[in-house]
Amino acid sequence: MALVLHAGSGNKNAFKALIAAEYSSVQVELVKNFEMGVSNKTPEFLKMNPLGKVPVLETPDGPIFESNAIARYVTRLKADNPLYGSSLIEYARIEQWMDFASSEIDPNIGRWLYPRLGFVPHIPLSEELAISGLKRALGALNTHLAANTYLVGHSVTLADIVMTCNLYYGIVRILTKSFTSEFPHVERLTPFLPSHHKKAAEPAKPKEAKKEPKKEPAKPKVEGRRGRREAPKPKPKNPLDLLPPSKMILDEWKRLYSNTKTNFREVAIKGFWDMYDPEGYSLWFCDYKYNDENTVSFVTLNKVGGFLQRMDLARKYAFGKMLVIGSEPPFKVKGLWLFRGQDIPKFVLDEVYDMELYDWRKVDINDEEQKERVSQMIEDHEPFEGEALLDAKCFK
Repeated sequence: MALVLHAGSGNKNAFKALIAAEYSSVQVELVKNFEMGVSNKTPEFLKMNPLGKVPVLETPDGPIFESNAIARYVTRLKADNPLYGSSLIEYARIEQWMDFASSEIDPNIGRWLYPRLGFVPHIPLSEELAISGLKRALGALNTHLAANTYLVGHSVTLADIVMTCNLYYGIVRILTKSFTSEFPHVERLTPFLPSHHKKAAEPAKPKEAKKEPKKEPAKPKVEGRRGRREAPKPKPKNPLDLLPPSKMILDEWKRLYSNTKTNFREVAIKGFWDMYDPEGYSLWFCDYKYNDENTVSFVTLNKVGGFLQRMDLARKYAFGKMLVIGSEPPFKVKGLWLFRGQDIPKFVLDEVYDMELYDWRKVDINDEEQKERVSQMIEDHEPFEGEALLDAKCFK
């Protein structure tokens, strides 16, 4: 009987066993057409794992669940496997780093990422603690890797595989280049990902680390007994405030949008195109990259809502519409954004991690089809591109 792994094709915990199997020349088949929320709720699956969690490995001697246990089992199928080191102390250190990955890396990434995806409520203090904990863990890992090519010994071990897989969702979804640049030796771990996932592990558009360090608020300078104070330095202007004046007054458009209750196409849409200044503003379509994951309506809506909350820093310079499309899952998320200037503002790309979760395409207003699509998105036209709207959210 071949070993059969039950999990979705993008499950980072399943990667552990699949990569270990590849290094060990052990054949493990990933079950086809696995659908989370459906396949793991069947009576057959629940016999293998009563909690319905993935991954689960089917073996000739019965099922195994828990991803690290599965990876250990697959590794031990090969006698004297170098993935488990060549001595007792190496074996202990491999287990040490596997525990570190499970207790220090994985939970902190989850506590940061899952609220951002809408799976659990977003609590700012909890996020701060998760980020702080993750930085502490990555700092320790980076220090170790500064003097060691691999976590243990002089070749890849199961510790490297588990560590990399536990970092995977963070690398793909939330850890920007400016964040990981503080831990350059940790970045070296990504080559251990399966070949068809390496590209995904690289941020779509790596962001350069900011050249200027953050400046702390100017502190009063006290001189002599009289305590003469140095005047505070003026706050630097946003580059968008330095652009040439535009004939389009964004607040006027937002008021027209909000106040138009009837004849929306004739009043608001016509007003938008009358106001629109293609030299001072630009329009952008966005499409969520992972629509296949949008299987639960309220989670999808929370995801979009969180994105709009994090866009608050751009309220002075932007207007947006986000459509959640479809009458049944998976739901599609598409958006339209109006930004001051000809590009997506750099401070938005730097600060709003959600931007990397979408494909962005600049609107060509000389193309009548694209122009009509803009109008339909602004007015929540239904059906939109042949499908029903689950919801439409506005950023204004």
